[in-house]
Amino acid sequence: MKENIKTTAVIMAGGRGERFWPKSRNSYPKQFLSLTKDGETMIQKTVKRLLPVVEKEDIYIVTNAMYISLVKEQIPDIPEENILAEPCARNTAPCIALAGAVISRKYDDAVMLVLPSDHLISYERLYISTLKKAILTAKEGRNLVTIGITPTYPETGYGYINFGTETSSVTEDAYKVERFVEKPNLETAKEYLASGKYLWNSGMFVWKVSSIMENIKNLMPDIYEGALKIKESVGTDNFDEVLEREFQNFRSESIDFGVMEKAEDIYTISGSFGWDDVGNWLAVERINEVDSNRNYIEGDVISINSKRTTICGGKRLISAVGLEDLIIVDTDDAVLVCSKNNTQDVKKVIEELKKQGRTDLV
Repeated sequence: MKENIKTTAVIMAGGRGERFWPKSRNSYPKQFLSLTKDGETMIQKTVKRLLPVVEKEDIYIVTNAMYISLVKEQIPDIPEENILAEPCARNTAPCIALAGAVISRKYDDAVMLVLPSDHLISYERLYISTLKKAILTAKEGRNLVTIGITPTYPETGYGYINFGTETSSVTEDAYKVERFVEKPNLETAKEYLASGKYLWNSGMFVWKVSSIMENIKNLMPDIYEGALKIKESVGTDNFDEVLEREFQNFRSESIDFGVMEKAEDIYTISGSFGWDDVGNWLAVERINEVDSNRNYIEGDVISINSKRTTICGGKRLISAVGLEDLIIVDTDDAVLVCSKNNTQDVKKVIEELKKQGRTDLV
C-alpha cells in the first residue's frame, strides 16, 4: 500500500441541470446556482466540504468550456490550470480520462476522488469519514471504490449497487460489488430495500489514477489512446489544440457502463450522510426549512391557505392563495408553474422552446 500518495479530487461540473429551469439556463446551469438560503452555490459547497481531505491545489474541476469564467468567479482559489475545459459533452468516461491524464502528468500516482458538482450533503463529518475509508481501500492494489447511499425508501429513479459479504482487506466497511443494476420498477425497488444488499448508485468514485487508467486502457482502449496524447501535451503550447482534437473524437460513454460494470476489484462503501442529488425542484423543500404548512417560501411572497407549495420569487410580489402541491419559480423573463407530480417534465419546456426558436430563454 502506498501510504504517502497524494489525494486529489475531480469535480464534474459540465451538466446543464435542465429540470431547474427557469433559474438554470445553458449559460448558468444548476451547479452555479444557490438553492439554499446560505447563499453558497452547489459547486462552492462541493469544494468547501472536500478541504479536510484534499488541498486546494489538488482539486480539479472539469466543466464545459463556456463555464470556465463561472468556475473562476465562484472558486477563485483553485489554480487556473486545474480548471479543465471539455470542448464538448462526452459523458463521464472521457471526463475522467481527461482528468486522469492531467493528474498523471503531475504525479507518478495519486488517489482520485470523482464527485458530481451538484449534490448536497447534510452530515459532513460522516461524509469525510466515509471518504477516508474509501481512500484507504483505493490505495490497496487496483481497487475501484464507489460510494453507495443507504436507501431509505424504494426509489425507482436511481441505479442500484448489489454487494456481497466479502470485504476489503483494509476496511470491513468496503464490500465487494456483485453487480450494478439499472433503475428498477417499484416492486423490484421494494425487494432491493428489503434485502439490505443494495445501495443507491450516487456517482461518487474513489481510485488511484493508475488503477482507473489501467482499466480504461483494457476496457476502452480508444479513449485511453486519446488520453495518452492529451497527457503528453500537458504543459505545452499545443495542449488546447490536442485536447480539442482528441476529446471530440471520444465516444460518449459513462464510466459506469464503460468500466464499473465490467472491471474486477470493485468495492462499495455505504454512505448515510444525508445525501441529496438535487435532481429537480422537489429537492428544494427537502434541503431547506419549510413552514407549518410545509411550504418553502423565498422572495417577496404572500401565502394564504397554501400547503406543500414551493415558491421561489424574484423581483415581483407573488400572491399565492389556496394552492396545494405546486412549484412556482419567478425570474426576470420567465415564470414556471408546475404540479409537483410533473417536475420531471420541466425539461420538456426547454424542448418546446427550442422548437419555437426561443433560444434566449433556454
